[in-house]
Amino acid sequence: MTNLLAARLQMAGSLGFHIIFAVVGMAMPLLMVLAEMRWRKTGDPLYRELAQRWAKGTAILFAVGAVSGTVLSFELGLLWPNFMAFAGPVIGLPFALEGFAFFLEAIFLGIYLYGWEKVSARMHLFAGVMVAVTGTLSGVFVTTVNAWMNTPRGFEVVDGMPVNIEPLVAMTSPAALTQCTHVVISAWQSVSWAVVAIHAFILLRRPTHHFHRRALSIALPVAVITALIQPLAGDFSAKMVAKYEPVKLAAMEGQWETEKGAPLRIGGWPDEENEVTRYSIEIPKLLSILASFDPDYEVKGLKEFPKEDRPPVAITHIAFQIMVGAGMIMAFVGLLVITRWWRAGRKLPRDRWLLRLLVWCGPLGMIAMEAGWVVTEVGRQPWVIHGIMRTSEAVTPFEGVRFTLVLFLVIYAALAYTVVQLLRRQVFASLKETSHD
Repeated sequence: MTNLLAARLQMAGSLGFHIIFAVVGMAMPLLMVLAEMRWRKTGDPLYRELAQRWAKGTAILFAVGAVSGTVLSFELGLLWPNFMAFAGPVIGLPFALEGFAFFLEAIFLGIYLYGWEKVSARMHLFAGVMVAVTGTLSGVFVTTVNAWMNTPRGFEVVDGMPVNIEPLVAMTSPAALTQCTHVVISAWQSVSWAVVAIHAFILLRRPTHHFHRRALSIALPVAVITALIQPLAGDFSAKMVAKYEPVKLAAMEGQWETEKGAPLRIGGWPDEENEVTRYSIEIPKLLSILASFDPDYEVKGLKEFPKEDRPPVAITHIAFQIMVGAGMIMAFVGLLVITRWWRAGRKLPRDRWLLRLLVWCGPLGMIAMEAGWVVTEVGRQPWVIHGIMRTSEAVTPFEGVRFTLVLFLVIYAALAYTVVQLLRRQVFASLKETSHD
């Protein structure tokens, strides 16, 4: 295993692990605030209990996310010192703002957890809102860094180093708006569907459990709304990629030839040796329409780019298909929920088959989230900063990366086991301590 491969595997594992906790920090505070607002409006104590339980779960995942995020900050310096030496002056501002948002989130989360009887109702709700806002801003600031890596702006290169740096221009690179929007909606979507699945699973066992009915009444609308608006956000993001990262779009779609009226491919396996995508279902001209609203828009194919500048096509294409497929399933189930809600007299559906379907859909949001980041990161290869610095130029010369890869995998496995056990106790506690049938 080469040094570069070991470093990339370690970074991929770290990011794949941390992103779960990052999106929870963005989305769970929204749900707990909605629960508290419902309690203050209705006086139903179950909503207060729900807000408190969701807050406890948020705190558990926040703590682990803080650990994994700290590890990531060390890994940037350990694994990619050349990248940090070059990019640090340009992207230091969003990283600093992310740290500031993180500390504010921790402070307000502490007030929210322990201030139920110690601060005013207005102050307590404000603290919850600030947890949601700062958690989201933390994710947004980090995402602007990734967007800059995809579409670098705000500097000039002289003698191999950045000069005339404009940090705000770098933060507002062409990919920033669409990518941040896509990420925030993805966070709300993935977490809300996971929460829906947990409470739907318990309702299958105890159909009249009012506590979990209340939980479903809050999480399910968020899940449905985000599932329906996410395709629009994804479409705008794809148009940005078509304009600024055409080679990534070609890899995402398995498009080898430059073509006007390019077809959209469903499924398929890119044969990189023979430069063809096999076994796909093609919808004529749809890719051109999605890329620019023009059915005759010319989409650049992978053959337009030197082989050394192409990303791994099979991984990018398959990850993109998984992301889109999972998203479409959630959107379809969302429409189904709306139909059943309307026919039930605008009441929360009680169909057992629908609850089972919601349970099965629970992991899809996280799967789509992870696949989407594979598309973003692998699709940018071989560049760590698109068109500026190759990943091979950024990697550390340190030969002990294989050791740190194993070490960090063990650490993450231990953290994952701890989180699962804590969350299991939290979920089962809701069954034992609430008997609201």
